[in-house]
Amino acid sequence: MESGVRKENNPPFSSSSPQPQPPATNPAPLIKIIVVASIAAGVQFGWALQLSLLTPYVQLLGIPHTWAAFIWLCGPISGMVVQPTVGYYSDRCTSRFGRRSPFIAAGAGFVAIAVFLIGYAADIGHLSGDSLTKTAKPRAIAVFVVGFWILDVANNMLQGPCRAFLADLSGTDHKRTRIANAFYSFFMAVGNVLGYAAGSYTHLYRMFPFSRTKACDVYCANLKSCFFFSIALLLTLTILALSYVRDKPWSPVGNAGDGGNGEENGEAKESTPEPFFGEIVAAFKSLERPMRILLLVTCLNWVAWFPFLLFDTDWMGREVYGGDSSGSADQLKMYDRGVRAGALGLVLNSVVLGIASGGVEVLARGLGGVKRLWGIVNFILAICLALTILITKMAQSNRRYTAVSAGAHLLPPPSGVKAGALALFAVMGIPQAITYSIPFALASIFSNTSGAGQGLSLGVLNLSIVIPQMVVSVAAGPWDALFGGGNLPAFVVGAVAAAASGILAFTMLPSPPPDIPLSKI
Repeated sequence: MESGVRKENNPPFSSSSPQPQPPATNPAPLIKIIVVASIAAGVQFGWALQLSLLTPYVQLLGIPHTWAAFIWLCGPISGMVVQPTVGYYSDRCTSRFGRRSPFIAAGAGFVAIAVFLIGYAADIGHLSGDSLTKTAKPRAIAVFVVGFWILDVANNMLQGPCRAFLADLSGTDHKRTRIANAFYSFFMAVGNVLGYAAGSYTHLYRMFPFSRTKACDVYCANLKSCFFFSIALLLTLTILALSYVRDKPWSPVGNAGDGGNGEENGEAKESTPEPFFGEIVAAFKSLERPMRILLLVTCLNWVAWFPFLLFDTDWMGREVYGGDSSGSADQLKMYDRGVRAGALGLVLNSVVLGIASGGVEVLARGLGGVKRLWGIVNFILAICLALTILITKMAQSNRRYTAVSAGAHLLPPPSGVKAGALALFAVMGIPQAITYSIPFALASIFSNTSGAGQGLSLGVLNLSIVIPQMVVSVAAGPWDALFGGGNLPAFVVGAVAAAASGILAFTMLPSPPPDIPLSKI
């Protein structure tokens, strides 16, 4: 028996104000859970497009480096504010359309608006007076920044209620909760594969000839065309999910059996929740051991992930291929080849992520529980991050040049080094599948146990993701520079954090309540 099974069913929150209960104790049919989880494919499709196409577009607009840093801070900042806020109010939404559906629909709509603004920023800027002969296009930059911030806010507005909706549909069935989050992770992988594939096809804009204009070159037109597909996919999946799956309205008076916020023994009692910020403060003050440990393990897990997620293609271009984005033409060419190889690695990573997501429940049963599974894959992540040192050293020791009349030219690394690097990308899809599913499932299970609101609980969990992102984004550059540049110092910190996360998962993370009677364990 895993440690902590007997007495680790403490609630994650013990706020004095009544908390919204799950709308039903019986899980919805699996097909409905799959349809709602498929929304993740539409969301992730857009994110993958940004990763593959946004850099040349940003260069086209002439965005300064200081502005770029400001733009990329939007993700963690909006995650800190938007997800807990939306989660709190979605727990208490009394709309006749349901608790989660209005926020999911609004989030999808704002994503469409934001993507339109980003894709047409250059055209809008030109119509507003930007000169085509100048590098910097201030009006286009302003439109792009507004669109990018709306996109991040909308994605946070969409994803939190979507996961909370999955928890509502799973009811008190813990196995179904884990399966629901595994499907969400699977569809994230599907969106990644579609997005990277669309972003790598450089002639997609020919399907929409009107997308190429005087202010919008081939890269920009391709981004527009990809975003057309992104909008269509997201809106189609969202409309299908919200039309097919009924989101039961929540009422502050009622009982849990009919979707209300009932009290025990069926006695109706009016809920008088505290104001939002008071509820957030109370939630943190009253965190019980299961949720506190979950937040700590999740935080360390993402400290491990973010250095690689931020610099994976840069590592391929710089350390593995030996290129330099600011070096000679030869170094720049090799850097670009390395980045493209890294993009291939991300496709392999997404394929493995999708396959592994389908096997999360089987792996959990085979390894004796989700906490053991999470601990093991954290050690796999630590080993993978440590192997970046070995691959880098092998690439450096086998660096090759060809002598021509104009001088020596850098050659790509040997096929064995490239294969090792790509295999590393692929293997990391396994721990990534667990990271995208198990923590959210555990937060939902702990919330069900205590009766805490799913939206608020998942919003609090999101803070343990965005805070490491901010820390890594700010500290990774100076930390790498302290050790002579390159990405390896940040990867080493990530390996240590992954190992620490694995140890805590094994030794301190409480096991969720069992799916079968305790006497049968």
